[in-house]
Amino acid sequence: MFAIVEIAGLQYKVEQDQKLFVNRLKGDKGGKVSFDKVLLTVNGAITVGAPAVNGITVEAEILDHVKADKVIVFKKKRRKGYKVKNGHRQSLTQIVITGITGFEGGAKKAAKKETVKGEVLSDNATVNFGEDHELNYHLKKNNLSQSKENRETLITLGKAVKVELEKNVLTHEEVDAAIIKNIDQFKALNK
Repeated sequence: MFAIVEIAGLQYKVEQDQKLFVNRLKGDKGGKVSFDKVLLTVNGAITVGAPAVNGITVEAEILDHVKADKVIVFKKKRRKGYKVKNGHRQSLTQIVITGITGFEGGAKKAAKKETVKGEVLSDNATVNFGEDHELNYHLKKNNLSQSKENRETLITLGKAVKVELEKNVLTHEEVDAAIIKNIDQFKALNK
């Protein structure tokens, strides 16, 4: 579980118990701060804010106020005798993320959606019969010619399997099983 949160004008990817340095924050050492401008959360499901996710806050504790390493700024113009050397140390605050809160309602909604819809398959797990390269992949996998006739036979076979299994989409395993079961149709075309 992580979140992308805006802290003092900069965006950080934060997780539970993570320590990080941010631009100087108001507050004393040991004080608690919370950030409600959460741009994205990942807790099993990805939630993207527009511009921020409602109800999610990131809680943190201030560990220390420190200064960053010195940065030297040196300016020179040759042959003019002009040299200026300046240094700068950025003021930072070290914080530790104590928690990301507000997921309780989102978890219940996600659980309800899963029970209603059942198993949801990703695009990588299903076969798109409109794409020739996916059909060619299955034909090649089963040592069959990647001809137009074999692709058309595979499309009609896919439609029959969808009706038989009462599904709208088929997985790669189901298509391979259907090819093996009806391999005689393909071999008859190759003769």
